[in-house]
Amino acid sequence: MTAAVTHHDNPLKLRGIEFTEFCGPSADMLDQLFWAFGFSKLKKHRAKDITYYRQNDIHFLINNEKSGFSASFAKKHGPAISSMGWRVDDAAFAYAEALKRGARAAVDCDKDLPYPAIYGIGDSLIYFIDQFGANGSIYDTDFVSLDQPKQQADKGFQFVDHLTNNVHKGTMEQWSNFYKTVFGFYEVRYFDINGVKTGLTSYALRSPDGSFCIPINENKNDKDQIAEYLREYDGPGVQHLAFGTYDILASLDHMVGTGIETLDIDDEYYAEVFDRVPNVIEDHDRIRKHQVLVDGGEHGYLLQIFTRNLIGPIFIEIIQRKNEQGFGEGNFGALFRSIEKDQERRGVI
Repeated sequence: MTAAVTHHDNPLKLRGIEFTEFCGPSADMLDQLFWAFGFSKLKKHRAKDITYYRQNDIHFLINNEKSGFSASFAKKHGPAISSMGWRVDDAAFAYAEALKRGARAAVDCDKDLPYPAIYGIGDSLIYFIDQFGANGSIYDTDFVSLDQPKQQADKGFQFVDHLTNNVHKGTMEQWSNFYKTVFGFYEVRYFDINGVKTGLTSYALRSPDGSFCIPINENKNDKDQIAEYLREYDGPGVQHLAFGTYDILASLDHMVGTGIETLDIDDEYYAEVFDRVPNVIEDHDRIRKHQVLVDGGEHGYLLQIFTRNLIGPIFIEIIQRKNEQGFGEGNFGALFRSIEKDQERRGVI
């Protein structure tokens, strides 16, 4: 996992991601998807139709309430990420400080969970959670064990490495400033990417504690992948979550037979990638077989792969880092060709 960063101001005392909450018309679809990824279904909320899933330090909630915030969110967006919980040292302090820094308070009728919260991108919610680690767990106090939990061996997914937001053209700066001003995120990358037919611009921001990143994308035209997302999702929101793993090939071996499809990569990509990134110690044939993308520099490298859209227009990235904190910039050309082919197959471009 990314090493803690101590030289950046952390005004809310942010400590990472506690949970991601999903909603949508089909809880069964999400349940099957999480199971395919290796999550165990363990608990339910004491008072609401919210189910808790876990794999290592990735915590997911499926909110199947028929009324309330997430139900309304799902009516607008379809299958979606309606809220997240972020760890902080003191939830009341973080909430007050966030409001002082310009965040909008979530009104009580817009909260399905009893924690202080503000509105984030697309009016999703960011809850402040101070029950974690030595301070206990919301899953122990606010949830109870299922009568018949579904447990399985994990598939090696350890933590959320980053989550990427898509926003409307012209608003990337505004949302970048939201994360910087309210939370103390800082910019680590700027991308201006062109495919054959489409493109995007993106800021990548890192949390002040160094535990995760948020890239923010905006579209360049009305045909590209960001514009397609904004149409299908009916507004800005989370485009993908990246699961961090320490052994991506083993994780992908465990994924065989699940039916989860990844993007196709051109064969010619592998003709030169190991010359471009020569220090990769993992088996090159297995990397090629799984169609894993490779990027890096003299000090390290990363291995990454992207699924097709799984939750409405939301997809999953799987990433393994070896002393490399980039986002696969060297893969953008191949990735865009793959995405454009997928868009052509679906008649979008």
